[in-house]
Amino acid sequence: MIPAAFEYYRPKDMAGVLAILEEHGDDARVMAGGHSLIPMMKLRMADVPHLIDLQDVGGLSEITITGDSIRIGAMITQTDIINHDGLKAAAPILQEAALQIADPQVRNMGTVGGNVANGDPGNDMPGLMQCLDASFTLIGADGDRDVPAREFYEAAYMTARDDEEVLTAVTIPMPKGGYAYEKQKRKIGDYATAAAAVQIVKVGDTCTAASVAMTNLSDTPIFSEAAGAALVGTTVDVAAIKAAMAAMLDDIDPTEDNRGPIAFKKHVAGVILRRAIERAWSRA
Repeated sequence: MIPAAFEYYRPKDMAGVLAILEEHGDDARVMAGGHSLIPMMKLRMADVPHLIDLQDVGGLSEITITGDSIRIGAMITQTDIINHDGLKAAAPILQEAALQIADPQVRNMGTVGGNVANGDPGNDMPGLMQCLDASFTLIGADGDRDVPAREFYEAAYMTARDDEEVLTAVTIPMPKGGYAYEKQKRKIGDYATAAAAVQIVKVGDTCTAASVAMTNLSDTPIFSEAAGAALVGTTVDVAAIKAAMAAMLDDIDPTEDNRGPIAFKKHVAGVILRRAIERAWSRA
């Protein structure tokens, strides 16, 4: 299909972006890679009279790794993440997740900022960022602010970002321990039927910290604090994993669609989480 008519802008700096947003309010949308927004416009699911392309705005395509954190610019693509040696060493779960997003063509253009800012419950990065306790930097006319990923998502396609704000970066505390990103999907390029991001810290034979987040099983990504808590203090044996699965199932709220009925999705969610926990524990 063909999208409705719109005005296209390609400002050279953030001041220009904010000026257009201030002028047009919620009639304007910012585009990073465009792989979420453009299909919605073509299907007439999104009406965007004023489209602002961030491709020429500087300062949004940098990755900075320090001793205690990782900062990823909003225009960093999934391919950039996959090919960045520093990220492979510091946070390999990012590469593991990025490799499971769509296909190479999409990964070459799809950006981290667009993936997390859109509020699509099917996107992979929002749940992962909740698992990693990331924060998102938003800039608007009144300056910038940081919003925790675990507080950013309010409903499907609704987030804590104001209409006149732009998400410019993602900051992640340096991950520790074992990790896994598991995803079940119907075919290459599809959204997940269910996906799980897990980080586990192991001291001796005991789990001392665990973080669990699920994707495409509610109208927002789900950070399951109870699932992580069920693993802490255990040797991550069969009983602990079953307790974490039960806690996660209490937190999600899937709906029936072309990926299957609710009972099937819950079953898949449990299987995917078990696999993710086992693999993360083996890496811890």
